[in-house]
Amino acid sequence: MPDRRHRPALDIRSAPVARVALRARARPCYSARIASLPLFVAALVWALGAMPAPAQQDDLIVTHGVATFSLDDLTYPADFEHLSYVNPDAPKGGEMSLSWSSAGGSFDSLHPYTNQGNPAVLSSVFFESMLEGTLDTIGQSYCLLCETVAYPEDQSYVIFTLREEASFSDGTPVTAQDVLFSYEILRDEGLPSFRANLPNTIAGAEVLDDRRIRFDFNPESQVRGRIDTAGGLPVISEASHIASGLDFDESRLEPLVGSGPYVVGEIDPGRSTVFVRNPDYWGNDLPINRGRHNFESIRVEYYADGIAAFEGFTAGNYLFRQENSSQNWANNYDFPRLQQGIVIREEIPQGLIASGQSFVFNLRREKFDDPRVREAIALMFNFEWTNQTLFAGLYQHIDSFWENTHLEAEGLPPPEELAVLEPFRGQIPDEVFTDPPFSTPASDPNRTFDRRQARRATALLEEAGWTPGDDGMLRNAAGETLEVEFLNAGPLFDRIINPYVENLRAIGIDASMNRVDGAQMSQRQRDADFDMLTDHFPMSYEPGNSLRQYFGTLGADEALFNVAGLADPVIDELLEVVIRAETREEMEVATRALDRVLRAYRIRVPQWYNDSSWVAYYNHYRYPEELPPYGIGFLDFWWVDPEAEQALRDQGVL
Repeated sequence: MPDRRHRPALDIRSAPVARVALRARARPCYSARIASLPLFVAALVWALGAMPAPAQQDDLIVTHGVATFSLDDLTYPADFEHLSYVNPDAPKGGEMSLSWSSAGGSFDSLHPYTNQGNPAVLSSVFFESMLEGTLDTIGQSYCLLCETVAYPEDQSYVIFTLREEASFSDGTPVTAQDVLFSYEILRDEGLPSFRANLPNTIAGAEVLDDRRIRFDFNPESQVRGRIDTAGGLPVISEASHIASGLDFDESRLEPLVGSGPYVVGEIDPGRSTVFVRNPDYWGNDLPINRGRHNFESIRVEYYADGIAAFEGFTAGNYLFRQENSSQNWANNYDFPRLQQGIVIREEIPQGLIASGQSFVFNLRREKFDDPRVREAIALMFNFEWTNQTLFAGLYQHIDSFWENTHLEAEGLPPPEELAVLEPFRGQIPDEVFTDPPFSTPASDPNRTFDRRQARRATALLEEAGWTPGDDGMLRNAAGETLEVEFLNAGPLFDRIINPYVENLRAIGIDASMNRVDGAQMSQRQRDADFDMLTDHFPMSYEPGNSLRQYFGTLGADEALFNVAGLADPVIDELLEVVIRAETREEMEVATRALDRVLRAYRIRVPQWYNDSSWVAYYNHYRYPEELPPYGIGFLDFWWVDPEAEQALRDQGVL
């Protein structure tokens, strides 16, 4: 892959974003692993020629990778030299520096797999798993810690054989016992998502010898995704955990030992973290790692808010920025260093699923029981005005839970979707069968308050038993007002929520915004102590077990994943139809049917998404000419150009 050539001072190009997770808390997704979005990354599609047939030994399929539906789908053969989107000759060295500002506050832990404390961004960077997804494939995973994957045709179990050279950062070998320990501790003491979902798929595990471990699968579990569930688990050194003297669920600033390419460097709690390349990283020469993990260090600077973070970037306190504010992107990228070509600004089209960002109803509260109430509240959010007035028209509206993909339900349900939905007729809204999937009608972009939408919302509320009192406020039969509090920890969101609150108050809803700090926000969400707040619904291209986390009754009591508290037997059954689909076609049809029903339930007020990645960076970072469509990989396979870096030093920039 040719290097990205050195650019002249004012050359502003396009480019797409990274493999390593930027999320402060890891939210494991069991359906498609890293290939869909393990922590912040996605995948791509390219072709590399014919695949050799997998080996068959003692009635076991022995292979170097797995694909969701068929090994024939694997893009890379067993003897591939490197991933097609990397520069295999990229130089090693330099530092990638970025910022983090969050409503959840700073960090007090380097342990990403416990509910205790607030883990640092990238705190999962220390750990690897048996299988690794790529940024150019969906539903494909390749051996990383393992040398081979072996399983019978019915996938009732899987045997991973570890690479002989695999070792932890402290130099000790990665053994099958470490893999067993990691599985059992995550199952028993890890995040609720591990504890709730692992037993559904994995019945147990057994060490066969130092390098081989067998996972047996629950016969009642869906076959699709079984191997990825076991192969996607982070592997932690058992000895390091014992030596720490801490319980697994205790917060800690001394990280557990993993086998990944980076180890902890300098930690300044609440202010910054530095992760440095392990010079003795065992996997440097693996084909799947060639051209990757190029930076000598990765530094994360923490800021109290986005405004301070942007100022830090213009001052050169950190050197790579992924912009998430349309106001900044449209109005503030005119500072001298950008005009001088020291900073590059790029807008990179991407094909990722929309994040599902939405105002989410807390369905655990009785006042939101009636879907007409929820629809009325949704009608008063004027996205079109918000986008035009506040976002410079840069965003697109969200309707589907699989927005920006082929999995989005459209038009009237075709016969194949009706076949999925028919068993639930009478239990789900009739509109699912007779109308296109629900979408919030467009509002007037020229005024905040849309009278047409207000009339519709008022009618819905009256049908639901909320009528105006003498003071103009809507009340139910018990005389109670309809109170709706928007919980908000981000000052930049005030300008979005306040007009929405005024629109709701104008039709008699007792709406308000409550600004809280990051710690309060996190705690109140965990306790489900809110009316509405902003959260995301991160779906995958091959939806599987993670659907239960976000929409299943089992997770409705906690608001970490199932924020809305959705607990509905029909939804539970539809989730299983998707999860247990045996072919890609069946999965896609069932997903579109599920999308229709979820949208009909009105569990959220959809916000917006960006179909491009907005990035700005100092002009010494480079990347390959061809980027994968499901992520730009700035932490994964970008590199520092030594000559350009020296030029910036000579100018006094670095």
